[in-house]
Amino acid sequence: MTKNKKPTVTRTSNLGELVFKYPKTVEVLLDYGLHCVGCGAMYYDTVEAGARVHGFNDEKIDELVIRINEVIEFDE
Repeated sequence: MTKNKKPTVTRTSNLGELVFKYPKTVEVLLDYGLHCVGCGAMYYDTVEAGARVHGFNDEKIDELVIRINEVIEFDE
């Protein structure tokens, strides 16, 4: 039996791919004020680029990435 590799979202993950592959992450993005799910930019922006546009600093981006991964890992 092989272990499934747990999904990992990083700062460089594409927002469109993230939302398509893990729809539950939409709520996290919205909670953080990233309304990228309705924006055409989500198809070419990364998590970091989208967050920077909204004024996020490095610490806040790291917090967002951690929260996204928690939602995916624990299927919240």
